[in-house]
Amino acid sequence: METTLVAADGHTLSAYMAGNVHAKRALVIVQEIFGVNRHMRHVADTFASEGYRVICPALFDRVERGMQLGYGPEDVARGRALRGEIPEEKTLLDILAAAGELPAGVPRGIIGYCWGGTVAWHGATRSDEFQAAVGWYGGGIAAARHEAPKCPVQLHFGEVDASIPMRDVEAIRDARPEVEIYVYDGAGHGFGCEERASYVPADAKLAQRRSLEFLARHLQG
Repeated sequence: METTLVAADGHTLSAYMAGNVHAKRALVIVQEIFGVNRHMRHVADTFASEGYRVICPALFDRVERGMQLGYGPEDVARGRALRGEIPEEKTLLDILAAAGELPAGVPRGIIGYCWGGTVAWHGATRSDEFQAAVGWYGGGIAAARHEAPKCPVQLHFGEVDASIPMRDVEAIRDARPEVEIYVYDGAGHGFGCEERASYVPADAKLAQRRSLEFLARHLQG
């Protein structure tokens, strides 16, 4: 279902919600640079089927409402341009608004993909709202690696990701030894998205299992 959120600065944005309202765990799911498109709704529904109440805020509403992109070169360029118009502090306000829409008193986590992986990192380091955070191929995490997470964090990277070199992953490891990091041999950026050419089903399945186990371990009432 669709809902409307109001961020602390008064901005209104849409969000996709799924899962039982009486779920014992809750999760903010953060989009790639392609909007809350069919893939992100599928991700949300998958976590909902695992017993989570989930919400996926439309971060692009800051600059263009209802934007949903595909995965062609022109979509990548458009998504990057939209992302570039939104300050980090505004995306943080939007994910906090999403967190506030989840059931009160229920352990709450955040998971993000691509741009959302970086936003999930910011949620872990720049707020106290989450008890666990997971990031899949977040390209901006290395630049923010000296920010200390306020909750347990798990990260997933592809070994041959053209936008996240292994030196960045190693820099994160060195700066944040407490963070659980997995690298998938031969995988590129977006290996977890079934609609992308870089999709690797076995790695996506393994990363999903690890994410679910990590979240279950840390999101306990």
